[in-house]
Amino acid sequence: MQNKPVALVTGANQGIGLQIAKDLVAQGFTVLVGSRNLERGEAATKEVGPDARALQLDVTDGASIAAAAERVRKEFGRLDVLVNNAAISNTSKLPGQSIAEYAKLTRASNVSLDEVRAVWETNVFGVLAVTQAMLPLLREAPAARIVNVSSGVGSLTANSDPAFPYRSIFGPCYPASKTALNAMTLAMAIELESTGIKVNACSPGFIKTKLNDYAGTGTVEEGAREPVRLALLGADGPTGTFSNTDGVIPW
Repeated sequence: MQNKPVALVTGANQGIGLQIAKDLVAQGFTVLVGSRNLERGEAATKEVGPDARALQLDVTDGASIAAAAERVRKEFGRLDVLVNNAAISNTSKLPGQSIAEYAKLTRASNVSLDEVRAVWETNVFGVLAVTQAMLPLLREAPAARIVNVSSGVGSLTANSDPAFPYRSIFGPCYPASKTALNAMTLAMAIELESTGIKVNACSPGFIKTKLNDYAGTGTVEEGAREPVRLALLGADGPTGTFSNTDGVIPW
């Protein structure tokens, strides 16, 4: 047991997750750097600082999730913040293929169901599985927070507008997985409303990371801003919301 608050960030060995880990350490947290590959996680902790710990965590592997939860219980006894950041955009996009070209091959009419299942396994079911496993530890904290890193391309309201710039890439894989993640967020928030555990989703923006083959325009520092804000919400903060740095995003 320790006095410092404890945060777990999944998929934290690179990109936005790594920056979230750095920012939470700067806010006084001990941060567990969740990584499928332990060696990459350990390398990332050196970058984050002495208050970071590598945690082997594959969000698609039940045994890995259970082992991670057990380690957190043994070493810390509680979890103050869970940031569900781990995500994949695809498993089949070819090198050099643009997002628009990939989108044409993954329409509702022609997408491989195996591709849909693979993306949802990480982005939706992985989040639910990790949250279920960590919830007993979050309940042990005085004011726990759950942050689900989503995407503006998952907004049904935005995609219903013909003027929405990303409407043409909306499809059953990554965009719809984020729509489903938003639904999971709301379901979690409603269930936990009476406990004081706040659950929110956010869009980091179109950030230059491996997820989009570095096609993004924003920096990881910009991408981490909203997830970190939600992780640090006070008692008067909201729950069951979807937001970015500009404010609330419509579901």
